[in-house]
Amino acid sequence: MTLNSLRKNNKMNFIAKTAFLLTASFGLMTNSAMAQEQSNVKASGWFKTCNEVDENKICNVQFRILTTQGNQLVTSLNLIEVSGKVKRKVFRVIVPTGRSLPPGVQVQVDGKRAVTIPFAYCRPQICAAEAVLDDQLVKIFKAGGSLQVTSLNFQSKPNAVPVTLKGFTAAFDGEPVKQEAPASREELLKKQLEEKLKQQNETAN
Repeated sequence: MTLNSLRKNNKMNFIAKTAFLLTASFGLMTNSAMAQEQSNVKASGWFKTCNEVDENKICNVQFRILTTQGNQLVTSLNLIEVSGKVKRKVFRVIVPTGRSLPPGVQVQVDGKRAVTIPFAYCRPQICAAEAVLDDQLVKIFKAGGSLQVTSLNFQSKPNAVPVTLKGFTAAFDGEPVKQEAPASREELLKKQLEEKLKQQNETAN
């Protein structure tokens, strides 16, 4: 082996080791952030939004869990129905990146048999799992009390996020939230969260 070949091999080994350490460090930061998110989170409650896009009506019954600081997404459940020129029904679960993709996302209602939903795509900040939205799923959600969303991190360790189903039926069957402007929507969600926290404090006292 020549001196140049030896240097080249050493350089390649260094790059490989550096890439491994960076990947591991990123995973540790993701796990740490995920743990912090789950101990400092706020939930939007179930609500429905509807929008008109290119002669199609898109309605989304959704539940979002965000960090209390920074409003970073922890988990989002979306029951989406598109009507008009395009007809489509989708159940979409959104989780942070740093997931193990082959296992998908598991959704379990009231501790019964979990259903696995495959990941459809990932973007820089989130990964989304999708399945066809059918009447049976809606029926199960309406009859349920709570569900658990579980995804695996890159170390194949489960991250379980509990979600209440209280308020789902009212949101699904009721009128959509008015969306005069994005700021107004955020203010509404903030107000709803403040009212829920106030009610919880009053109940505790």
